Amino acid sequence: MARRRRGSAPRLAPYLFVLPNMLVFGLFTIWPAINGFNISLYDSSNGRTFEYVGTENYERILSDPAYWETARNTVVYTIAFVVLVTAASLALAILLNAQQRGKGALRAAYFVPVVISPVVVGLIWSWVLTRQNGVVNELLRGVGLPAPGWLLDPALAMIVIILVGVWVNLGFFTMILLAGLQSIDPNLYEAAKLDGATVWKQVRQITLPLLRPTTMVVVILAAINGFQAFDYIWTLTGGGPVGATTLMVQYIYENAFQSPIQYGLASAAGVIFFVVVFGVTMLNYLVGRRREAM
Repeated sequence: MARRRRGSAPRLAPYLFVLPNMLVFGLFTIWPAINGFNISLYDSSNGRTFEYVGTENYERILSDPAYWETARNTVVYTIAFVVLVTAASLALAILLNAQQRGKGALRAAYFVPVVISPVVVGLIWSWVLTRQNGVVNELLRGVGLPAPGWLLDPALAMIVIILVGVWVNLGFFTMILLAGLQSIDPNLYEAAKLDGATVWKQVRQITLPLLRPTTMVVVILAAINGFQAFDYIWTLTGGGPVGATTLMVQYIYENAFQSPIQYGLASAAGVIFFVVVFGVTMLNYLVGRRREAM
């Protein structure tokens, strides 16, 4: 009996360490998510009195043109963001990995936007891109070029929020890819050099294949990040002009906290959003696993 108790203690210890975190996660993440699904079946304008309406909220959302416009904006933003931030992070990670001097300072410099408050990011870029006296337009006027309304034109505003999103998250994803690069055996590159392989051939035949699992992690995290984008966009464009940069999280926020308050409708939109994000994440994961198996 004594031996059994001694053997079970080491097995139980890891779970005891994880338990406090799991309790907090369950209380503030899992339970609100479950309760959100429950609220989506009710109609409430004050959060205290609820009237059961079944699937009516889902029907209203799916027949709302504003919802589909917001969904389109979210898909456009997410696809462009994932492609650009993955490609830029990969290129930057390769350059930083080859850097011999000052690599620590460069890594810190690229990581700075990650730690800046998203609200501050939105305010900074709003000031930089202001049409009348923004830094960018002042520079353009200085060289005789037209000064466009970066935040007033719907197409330009979408491009702006995508590029700002890449700027904010570039350092984070670069560090992930850089860690993956440093796990590759340097002897592989030495052998490739001896065989006369060019730098591009080394990248194509050694770096990219061996970095595929890390790249898939970046793609999945970037997709989740893209779907959840809200804070810096809210302070930069407010979802405008004319809803051109309104994404799904803002749609949920406006229905839940702005007049007219519709908690049930917002919860239903949140449930649909969760299903979509979960589905895309699983699809990325399964595609990545299949490529690895090949």
